Amino acid sequence: MIVYHPAFDLYHSVYRMLQILTHFNRNDYVETERLRIWDFYLLFPDKISTIKLKNNEKDIKELIKTFIKKSDNPYELLLDNRKVFERIKPYQLGALKCLASYGIIDKDYLNTNRITIISKEILSTYSSKFEALSSKENNAISLLTSHFYLMSLYGEGGLKDRTQLLESKYDAQ
Repeated sequence: MIVYHPAFDLYHSVYRMLQILTHFNRNDYVETERLRIWDFYLLFPDKISTIKLKNNEKDIKELIKTFIKKSDNPYELLLDNRKVFERIKPYQLGALKCLASYGIIDKDYLNTNRITIISKEILSTYSSKFEALSSKENNAISLLTSHFYLMSLYGEGGLKDRTQLLESKYDAQ
């Protein structure tokens, strides 16, 4: 039996990317890999608690426990996060290409694996057409686009290493 999941749907991938970019309030770029990681955790917010945190990040661990409560949903059981992450990659990249075609993000930056918002007006026009996120999803995006934007993506202790969704062993620091 095949169960439908919004992870494997271009429409929902575009929706999630729009929501993340709407909450990303910086005039800087975000790496494609980082955005893909954020999308995974927006899709599976319960998995945020599996990100390795350092001892001095106890406040972040408390925020996760408080604002991203675990649910007992048997359909959210993932046996291998990395495999699911790789399976949703075509949908994530398709969503980014779609956003570039609408002029929301810069397609030239996308070719260099960086995402830059071109038009916040177009972004807000499209994002306002979608239903509002749940409080758990809003909390997940807020946490991801703040704390997990400030940490390095690469190297030991970087976001790739802490999430184990992407290979990080050979990253240059």
